[in-house]
Amino acid sequence: MTDQTITINDQTFSFEPGETILEVARRNDIDIPTLCYLKGATPTGSCRICVVEVKNARNLLPACSTPAEPGMVVYTESPKVVESRKMTIKLLLSSGNHNCAVRSGDPDNWTAYQLRVQDYDNSGDLCPAWGDCELQNLAFRYQVCGEPFPTAPPHYSMETVNPFIVRDFSRCILCGRCVQACNEIQVNNAISFGYRGAETKIVAAGDRPLRDSDCVFCGECVQACPVGALFEKNARYDWRPWEVKKTRTTCSYCGVGCQLELHVKNNEVVKITGAEDTPPNFGSLCVKGRFGFDFINSGDRLTTPLIKEDGKFRKASWNEALNLTVKWLSEIKETHGPDSIGVLSSARVTNEENYLAQKFTRAALKTNNVDHCARL
Repeated sequence: MTDQTITINDQTFSFEPGETILEVARRNDIDIPTLCYLKGATPTGSCRICVVEVKNARNLLPACSTPAEPGMVVYTESPKVVESRKMTIKLLLSSGNHNCAVRSGDPDNWTAYQLRVQDYDNSGDLCPAWGDCELQNLAFRYQVCGEPFPTAPPHYSMETVNPFIVRDFSRCILCGRCVQACNEIQVNNAISFGYRGAETKIVAAGDRPLRDSDCVFCGECVQACPVGALFEKNARYDWRPWEVKKTRTTCSYCGVGCQLELHVKNNEVVKITGAEDTPPNFGSLCVKGRFGFDFINSGDRLTTPLIKEDGKFRKASWNEALNLTVKWLSEIKETHGPDSIGVLSSARVTNEENYLAQKFTRAALKTNNVDHCARL
């Protein structure tokens, strides 16, 4: 039997047939940076950030798509690898409006460039993904900026007509993660690569806005985007990673139990992402789970019980409202029988709350007249 071992940075590890160099490395806590790699999708090796040096190989190989082989000797941070990654990062930074703090080391060029990008963005802030950008993190890690390459002018204008998502083509690095997220993870098949060469663009069918396409606005592409090319419309420029606190919770829109990460700033939810590597959704969400949270801080939301008297509502305490409810339900039950009462619950609360509603209906009210709004 062939010895299924591979040596990475002078350490020997076993591997399973079919595993890639990247998978073996990550399983053993060896960091190989990536940009185009998306867990759960077919690796493409297109961004060239994850290249590694393999002994006796003619060229550097992409770790995400190169299968591990017995006896393979790999170096993840050799001088050749670092030099290649630096050049790739420089080219990516010069490919568009990456106006983060790593774009330029020349104050004069930086000022002119920043003013042009601010005019394009219609905002005086730095890139909306600043502080939450994988390309920026790599630039800091390898201490490079976009110079000496001139910045490519935007080929396409920003798409802001969509209700939930802003598409900023000037910051797209064409890594393809959004396409894979849409086609392989969510299987919506709403977007793909379009055109060729310098004109390459991520397009919906017919190169239409997402609003007029087959997009269901699940936002999987936004969560997969490693830069600022795709962003939640209502959250753009409203928060930075160091300003928010993440809170894990369960989506209450249906009974699946998708796990959410609430991004909370000043006690208000500003963004929602799917909790990755966690069942049952493993990061994926529907349009309601990802974007349907405006009601939380809505000024129209009821915060206190209301009792109607003489055709008008007045505010009441919880004790008063609950005591009145008990009084009325008891009177109706005694006068007309338990089957004269019906209880409507909601498909937008948790399974546990719906369980309590039916338990109260059957055990306390003594009727089976219980239903919820999903039937409507």
